[in-house]
Amino acid sequence: MNKDTQAHTEIERKFLVQDDRWRALGVPVLFRQGYLAADRQRVVRVRLEGERAVLTIKGATHGLTRSEFNYPIPRADAEVMLETLAQKPLISKWRTVIEYAGHCWEVDEFLEDNAGLVVAEIELSREDEPFEKPDWIGEEVTGDPRYGNASLVRYPYTVWANTPPLGEEG
Repeated sequence: MNKDTQAHTEIERKFLVQDDRWRALGVPVLFRQGYLAADRQRVVRVRLEGERAVLTIKGATHGLTRSEFNYPIPRADAEVMLETLAQKPLISKWRTVIEYAGHCWEVDEFLEDNAGLVVAEIELSREDEPFEKPDWIGEEVTGDPRYGNASLVRYPYTVWANTPPLGEEG
């Protein structure tokens, strides 16, 4: 993710994590985030990343690519926005950053209403960039909108994870 305050193009792929072998490979940081606006054309998010606070604006996704703008903000402002302006429930997760084969993987272990969900994301410099997957990476879910953080606010993982697909008995 771009940590600067300038425009950025985000190219990201997302995967389920299939076991715990990743846990010893990095140090987790607690993230809390909320959405001030979220629709198909834009997302406005406020996030606490450990002690750091960031306001992020993302555009619509085209293929794997979308525009992204990140702005550091005072932590106290972020806390007020999360409490008073953000859609509920907030997203809480532990993020562990892992370097592997020349790429940075961000593993998110979700908490609270999304407990049990663990995904890994990799950011690329172009959509067709080759990369090697660690052996703890499972199924790709890049195109599945349920796994987007803004979607997890409206329809948390704990609600849909154990719900049989439409038309099937559980």
